[in-house]
Amino acid sequence: MKVESWGIWFSTTVLVTAIVLSLFAGGLLGYYVSYPAISERIDNLQAQLSNIPSQNVTYLSGSNITYLLDENVSLSQLYEHVEDSVVIIRGLLVQYDFFGRPYYSQVQGSGFVYNSSSRIVIVTNYHVVENAINITVTLADGDAYAATTLGYDPYADLAALSTDAPQTQLQPLQIVNSSTLQVGDPVIAIGTPFGLAGSMTVGIISALGRTMTEDMTGGYPIASIIQTSTAINPGNSGGPLLNYQGQVVGITTAIVTDSQGLGFAIPSNSILREIESLVVNGSYDQHPSLGATGTDMTYEIAQAMGTNVTYGWLVATAPSDTGLHGGTSQSVIAGSVVTIGGDIIVSLNGTRITNLDDLSTYLEERTLPNETNNVGIVRNNTLMDLLVKLGKRPQASTT
Repeated sequence: MKVESWGIWFSTTVLVTAIVLSLFAGGLLGYYVSYPAISERIDNLQAQLSNIPSQNVTYLSGSNITYLLDENVSLSQLYEHVEDSVVIIRGLLVQYDFFGRPYYSQVQGSGFVYNSSSRIVIVTNYHVVENAINITVTLADGDAYAATTLGYDPYADLAALSTDAPQTQLQPLQIVNSSTLQVGDPVIAIGTPFGLAGSMTVGIISALGRTMTEDMTGGYPIASIIQTSTAINPGNSGGPLLNYQGQVVGITTAIVTDSQGLGFAIPSNSILREIESLVVNGSYDQHPSLGATGTDMTYEIAQAMGTNVTYGWLVATAPSDTGLHGGTSQSVIAGSVVTIGGDIIVSLNGTRITNLDDLSTYLEERTLPNETNNVGIVRNNTLMDLLVKLGKRPQASTT
């Protein structure tokens, strides 16, 4: 019995050993057969990765992973490249007390250097230097010089200054076309928030084509505004909004009080359109106007008017020579008094108009005073076209 058991054990051991050796040999053979193909695939992938243009990406490395964001740029190097082009602007406002005695308060903002037709100027917001005297420009190295306002445009909140600073100390920035901007594009703001010179903040383009109205515009909207999440505070006004190439795409101009990450900038297209006129003529007077007043359409207004058109701009009043019809009655809608019954502007030259933002941006960027444009309207629930000759905005008040 012992001999028999030993023989069975020996046979089983030999069989198991043979199976293990066969499996090992098969695996080894498979490795050597497949290795060249796998190696070739790895080499191909590495070659593809090496051909990705490095200038189009930015890597932000964490402890365990590298994130691919946008463009290969060092923010610290970009700041060093542009910091000497951003200036502090200060001035004095003369005010009078109850007895007519003058007293002074200081205004402060930011600006940047620009080469306008071979003339070096400082670009800033109009509201930074509005009614200011004794204006000065302070450079990044702390040197300060007297400055003079060359021209301004309240309707775009723009101003151009000259300065006594040596030309060799003024490093101009490049201004590029803002029409290429898209929501989500990264941007940088550099300025002097609360007097803290040379501060840089980073954010994205949150929205395009906004409008805003200030007292200095007399009720007319400032058009084509950029909305950004870049942190903007008092003192940032007039500073550049930059892309990741260090090029100017706008001028930081306003914030919404008590908001979080809600700032606005004048688009660079407005600067490019106006800067030469501001420097040479002292003003810019080519803002087109329909001469009409109105409000954005809503579902509630449409219900009150008995129409199914819930978008567009509802005309409340309009000059008779435009051919537009104003409202016929007033109604309290959603807690506000609205003039209803007028034409609803729904397109300009075939471009859909959703609201005042669309209307103002189209007029400012694509039309000029005295031009005739095809205005699509809904009147009495009928879609029709009108040929309307545009007027010009009146001289803006500067007091």
